[in-house]
Amino acid sequence: MNETRRAALDAALEKLPLVAILRGVRPDEIDAIFDALVTAGFRMIEIPLNSPRPWESLERIAKRCPDDVVIGAGTVLDPNVCQRLADLDAPLVITPNSDPLVVGEAARLELAPMIGCLSPTEALAAAQAGATALKLFPAGSLGTAYFKDIKAVMPLDLPIFAVGGIDIHNMSDWIAAGIDGFGFGGSVYRPGWSADEVGEKARGLISEWRRVKEGLSQASELEREADA
Repeated sequence: MNETRRAALDAALEKLPLVAILRGVRPDEIDAIFDALVTAGFRMIEIPLNSPRPWESLERIAKRCPDDVVIGAGTVLDPNVCQRLADLDAPLVITPNSDPLVVGEAARLELAPMIGCLSPTEALAAAQAGATALKLFPAGSLGTAYFKDIKAVMPLDLPIFAVGGIDIHNMSDWIAAGIDGFGFGGSVYRPGWSADEVGEKARGLISEWRRVKEGLSQASELEREADA
């Protein structure tokens, strides 16, 4: 990963750690969908490899990806995929599972492996292998109580994203529980949605993230003042 893309990833993880998951997107619609997401404010965008002709879509957006946006592939199951992503300057390597071969190859190529995990064993193994972030999946089925248990034993500097069953209605519960970011699938894109629809959904999700984070920040400040 070059320095420009590394800086973009670091900024996204710090300021707006939200990934748009475009499962099912087609090459003939990717440009308009991509532009709608970037205009709305998304800075991390994933094209799952079980979408129609995913590499064609990745190649299209890689050619004109802004410097402050990071793209990549989801549902990565084969470590050989990592080199192809590196060649495209598409560093996100997002998996549904914890495969040390995928994590290791992505780390070797200085990409950004975001590794799916369910158990503490999987999560800690992914962290040890070099994961940039962990993806708690399926988060909606597991719930925030389970996440808190996982979080308690994870390295403090390793972000955890909730993916699966997350939408604008339950984001606040997860943020309050301490989640570091989200991956949005059907709440930001579904096959057949227009670019305008995607843009509207994206703006709503970003607005909710900022609203909740600002509210928690203000509450924390008031608590500090009361204790002073």
